[in-house]
Amino acid sequence: MIEERLKKIICIPVFLSALFLFLLLPSLSQAEPGAENSIDVTDISFWSYPHYTRIVVSLSGKTLFVKKHLANPDRLYFDIKNSHIKKELKTNLAIGNDMLRSVRASQFDENTVRVVLDLEKIKDYNVIHLEEPDRIVIDVYGSSAEVSTKKRIVIDAGHGGHDPGAVGPNRLFEKDIVLDIALKLKKILSADPGLEIYLTRETDVFLKLEERTAIANSKNADLFVSVHANASPRRDARGIETYLLNWTNDEEAMKVAARENQISLKKMKRMQGEMDVLGVILGDLKRDVKRDESIKLANYIQQMMINDLSKSYQNIVDHGVKQALFYVLFGAQMPSVLVEVSFISNPVEEKLLSKEKYRGSLAKSIASGIARYMSSSSDVQTVAGVRKSLDSRD
Repeated sequence: MIEERLKKIICIPVFLSALFLFLLLPSLSQAEPGAENSIDVTDISFWSYPHYTRIVVSLSGKTLFVKKHLANPDRLYFDIKNSHIKKELKTNLAIGNDMLRSVRASQFDENTVRVVLDLEKIKDYNVIHLEEPDRIVIDVYGSSAEVSTKKRIVIDAGHGGHDPGAVGPNRLFEKDIVLDIALKLKKILSADPGLEIYLTRETDVFLKLEERTAIANSKNADLFVSVHANASPRRDARGIETYLLNWTNDEEAMKVAARENQISLKKMKRMQGEMDVLGVILGDLKRDVKRDESIKLANYIQQMMINDLSKSYQNIVDHGVKQALFYVLFGAQMPSVLVEVSFISNPVEEKLLSKEKYRGSLAKSIASGIARYMSSSSDVQTVAGVRKSLDSRD
C-alpha cells in the first residue's frame, strides 16, 4: 500500500512544467510589484543558532528585490526597490556567530533600501518572499552541527496566542486542540531513550510561521511534524489528510494551504508560479532523499491514523497524502509533513476533538506512523521504546 501511495504522490508532469516555467523566468530573485507607491522596510528580526540563522525583513507591501554575494569582505546584500527605511527601525543588528557578524540596513539611494549581511563563513543560503504580511526570509547555513546519537523530532502545534486557528461551530479552538495532541505526542515519543523530542510551543503562545521552521532547523532535527485541525465552509466535510511540501493542482489542497498560510486563495494560486517560490522548492527537490523521505513519512502517518482510528470510531474518512505550499514547511532541512487531524468545522468531528480519548488516539496513531517510518529507514535505530509505550496503551 505504501508503494502505491508513493507512486501516486510523485507528480512528474507537475515538476516538469514548473521546471520549464522556472527556466523561462528572469534570473533575479524578486517578487512582482503590487503597487506604484513606495513601501517601508518596517522591521528586521532574526533567530540565531550555532549552525543556522534565519533573518526576516518585514515590508509594508510587495516590491522587487535583487540579491548579490560579494567578497573582500565577504557579504550578501539585498537591494529592495521602491522602498524606504521606517525611521524607528534599528538598522544595525549584531549577530556574532560563526556565520554572521551582523545585519545592517541603509537607504542606499532615494528609492532603494540595501540590507547587508556581513558574513563569517557560510555553506549555503536560501531566500524566499512571503506575503500577508510581506517579508523576505533569508536562511543562512553554517558548518554541520554535531552528530547526535539520538534522533531528534520537532513537533509543531499550529497557531497559538492571538491566533486561534479554525474555530468550530461550538467555539472549539484549533490552537487548543493541536497543542494538547502535540503534548500527548511528545510524551509517547519520549518513552524511547533514543529520541529527543522538542515542541515549537508548549503553551498558548503565538509563533510566526517562519520561526517554527527555524526552531526545527536549529535543533538539527531528523523529522518535523506540524499538527493542525482542518476546516471547510461545508459543515459536512470530514476526514484526515497529511501533506508534504510541493506544487499542486488540487484546488482543495490549495484552499487548505491558503488558510494555514493566512493568505487568500487567489494569492495562493499566484504564488505557485512565482520565481522566488519556485527557486526554493526546486532547491528542496534537489535533495531527493529529503523529498522521498517526506513522502514516506506522510504515508506512514496517514496510514496509521486511518487504520488505528477506524478500529474505535466510525466514518473515519481517508483523504490520503497530498501536497501543497505550506509556509511552515518552507526551508525545513529535514523530512517534514503537516497533519490535518480532523475537520473542526464539522459538528461531529468537533465533538470528537473535544474528547480527551480521541485526542489521545490521534497522538498515539501519529506516533505509530513515526515509529513505522523510523523502523523502515535503514539508517535509523529501531524505536523500541515508542513501540513499548504504544503497546502498553492498548
